[in-house]
Amino acid sequence: MKRWTKILLAIAVLVVAAAAAIPLFVHANTFRPAIERQLTRTLGRDVKLGDLRLSVFSRSLVAKDLSVADDPNFSTEPFLTAKELRIGVSLRQLVFSHEVVLRDLEIQSPQIAVIRAASGAWNFSSVGRRAVIGAPASGSPAESAASGTLQGLAAPLPEFFADRIAVEDGRVVFSSSPGQGQASAYDHVNISARDFAFALQFPFQFRADLPAGGTINVSGRLGPINGADAAATPVEAQIKVESFDPLGAGFLDPEDGLSFLADLNVHSAFDGQAFTSNGTVHIENLKLRKGAAAAPKPLDIAYRGTHRVRENSGQIDDAVIKVGAAEIHVSGTYRTMTPGPPNATGAPGAVSLEVPLLNLKLSGQNLPIDELQSLMTAAAVRLPNGSKLKGGVLSTNLAVTGPAKSLIITGPIAIDNTRLVGFDVGSRIHGIATLSGVKTGDTTDVERLRVNVRITNRGIVADGIYAVIPAMGELSGKGTISPANQLDFDLIAKVASASGFGKVGVSLFSALNGGSGKNSGVPLRITGTPDEPYIAADVGGVFKKTTRPITSIFGKKKK
Repeated sequence: MKRWTKILLAIAVLVVAAAAAIPLFVHANTFRPAIERQLTRTLGRDVKLGDLRLSVFSRSLVAKDLSVADDPNFSTEPFLTAKELRIGVSLRQLVFSHEVVLRDLEIQSPQIAVIRAASGAWNFSSVGRRAVIGAPASGSPAESAASGTLQGLAAPLPEFFADRIAVEDGRVVFSSSPGQGQASAYDHVNISARDFAFALQFPFQFRADLPAGGTINVSGRLGPINGADAAATPVEAQIKVESFDPLGAGFLDPEDGLSFLADLNVHSAFDGQAFTSNGTVHIENLKLRKGAAAAPKPLDIAYRGTHRVRENSGQIDDAVIKVGAAEIHVSGTYRTMTPGPPNATGAPGAVSLEVPLLNLKLSGQNLPIDELQSLMTAAAVRLPNGSKLKGGVLSTNLAVTGPAKSLIITGPIAIDNTRLVGFDVGSRIHGIATLSGVKTGDTTDVERLRVNVRITNRGIVADGIYAVIPAMGELSGKGTISPANQLDFDLIAKVASASGFGKVGVSLFSALNGGSGKNSGVPLRITGTPDEPYIAADVGGVFKKTTRPITSIFGKKKK
């Protein structure tokens, strides 16, 4: 037994010694030109390697440095650089036949520069492209490259196979053409693909840290690689994103005031022209306006839609926004407006980020107002003296159109059976209206409110106002709220059925307004701000509408 043990140990020592001695007889650097040529031919990009060494036990050639050139239409700087490249090879063929048969590639800590031109073309679109027949169209270099590819006919895909291709702990920087927004960096990028071939579909996984925090994980199948445009390669994937901060990542303009943190779980399929996707989005710390406080409750969105890549446009079939028990539906289309060119002074154009043009419908029926308080907080909707709406429901059907930076929102809003808690309307009525004796206490009941709104950067225009407030009667009219939150409303309060007006007050107002009974009404003017509204009887308006002389109202003046 001891003898066989010694024999086995001796054999093991000989095997290890023989393996360790292989690098002495195989000069790895002699294979570098052949490997560079093969990778250059495969990628369609100039590839340079540093010194090679052979690692027998990992059955790989290890390159000290790696550099892959960019598409010259985009940049003269490398597309990819890395400190180390591990090339899995067939050790038997390498040693005995001096032939390099690549089995896998592992890139350690690469720096990858991804650039998007104003035309929508990407610098990685030409990866794997070896020849294009047909003249490119006129325009910028990047645009010409993209147009030429589409018009021409690409050569057959490279015959390259690998058991595994991996990127370990990389950094990817996404940028646009000069002056078209800031770059975004994704750190700790890890990519792996198995059974890779340009002409086949293969499984892949992707993981990275997002700019400004958060992570993204993607798994699915990709391929065959599009020989004319790698960016048009079909893919089907499940995407999971945690703690995505679009403002911190540079996807949103700070001046717009929109910010949030989001978790996404999305299934997406791309056929080379359009993405179809569906999934869920969980949003926290939502702010809809600059200076607003974050929404105290999260939002959950379930959606399905389509995005067309070359047109940079898409359609939202249905997005259901849930805030507690409230469900708001959004549908419609959008397209992205290309950033403007630099102006005459050389400064950036009117927009520095891509601006979506929206054409959406937003609707909700019988939405519990208590649930909507969270959205009101996020939108910095202020009610008088910090008061709150309690109970009741809201229904709306709004059209949302125009550029995201200057949206036009129009449509009706209806509120039923709510209470304004913490604000005494009666105590805020000034002028002759105080003769009415309106008393509401610190709670004002609102049986019904109907209004048509038009919201733009110039403020809010409200018309067709109709409200039933038991303490005041029926109110109708119109008004505006300026961008500086200045109120300017003209209303008529029909007080015949108001519980808060005394009999004497009703008679007086009816007489002053030239009517009685159902025609009785008090002109009210509301100014100030939503925080501090000022409600006054419009004395001037009353007397302009009065058709009888003042003496006929109060009786003849005594001599």
